[in-house]
Amino acid sequence: MAFAQTPEIKLYYERAGNGPPLLFISGSGADLRNKPNQFDSPIARSFELISYDQRGLGQTEQPAGVYSMAQYADDTAALLDYLNVDRVPVMGVSFGGMVAQEFALRHPGRISALVLACTSSGGAGGASYPLHELQELAGEERAAAHLKVSDLRHTDGWIHDNPEAWRKRLALTVAAQQGRGHEAGARAQLEARRWHDTYDRLSALSMPVLLAGGRYDGIAPVSNMQALQAAIAGSELKLFSGGHMFLIQDREAYPYIIQWLERNI
Repeated sequence: MAFAQTPEIKLYYERAGNGPPLLFISGSGADLRNKPNQFDSPIARSFELISYDQRGLGQTEQPAGVYSMAQYADDTAALLDYLNVDRVPVMGVSFGGMVAQEFALRHPGRISALVLACTSSGGAGGASYPLHELQELAGEERAAAHLKVSDLRHTDGWIHDNPEAWRKRLALTVAAQQGRGHEAGARAQLEARRWHDTYDRLSALSMPVLLAGGRYDGIAPVSNMQALQAAIAGSELKLFSGGHMFLIQDREAYPYIIQWLERNI
């Protein structure tokens, strides 16, 4: 177990893998105690991953009050300061992609290359699906709503034709949504996500940027990924078969991202 004491917060982080360092910023509600995770993915065989529990989640401290996207981004910079890492490639997934955008805008010299996966800019570029609204639901109802928006192929017709597969996915999602004592931190994260907006500032980014998304993603839809591409000059957009979980749904996703990073760092 490793903790970084930063000026604002005590962050839990892990560092493992093979190759050059890569900072990996996880999505909503992520907790490194939940397995498998990014350290079990193909990218950990090509890079030394640095990843952490964001404020209010996992084993990181849970400060009282409202959290801002600027705070999430500055936590990232503070962790790199603690680790004496000056400049590093960054991969942000979903909410982690929003944090990565804010981090890149506030600390542009710290990033050698940037991968933004299944994420949105907010503002005129389109907001991600309002997951905070699902907090009013519970159990299987909440899990079903999340599954349907995560992958638009989960239509009523598909569910009717694939009852066993749906039941298994529903059960896994219900289990994944069970909190580990960080409900307040998860709610604070969803509120920060709700107001995320980098769109009008993204033209300032000059590092290589890969935008990776799923063709059937209803949380960060293709139109949002296309808006990111339009806002970031020289960025590349690559779409894969899958929804919000395309990284594990399409076997070509991680190899493509790894090769892109190896060319651009």
